[in-house]
Amino acid sequence: MGKLERLAVNDEGFIFDPETGNSYTVNKTGLFIIKFLKEGKSEEEIVKALSEKFDVSEEDARRDLVDFMEQLRLYGLLEGENV
Repeated sequence: MGKLERLAVNDEGFIFDPETGNSYTVNKTGLFIIKFLKEGKSEEEIVKALSEKFDVSEEDARRDLVDFMEQLRLYGLLEGENV
């Protein structure tokens, strides 16, 4: 089981890592991305869904996804996992 699958996520954007006891909050875009990552969606699927849901270009959606994933990696929440 990967790190993302262990995270407890609620609909308000609260994320709890039971392994470390750390908690985080994300906005609705971050919550959207986390849910898709936990479902094992590909980068392309997430970019397309972000673009449609938030009415942004695929280029902007991809940039936001890459930035968010880098933040997840910095916090140790996306270790060794690729999209």
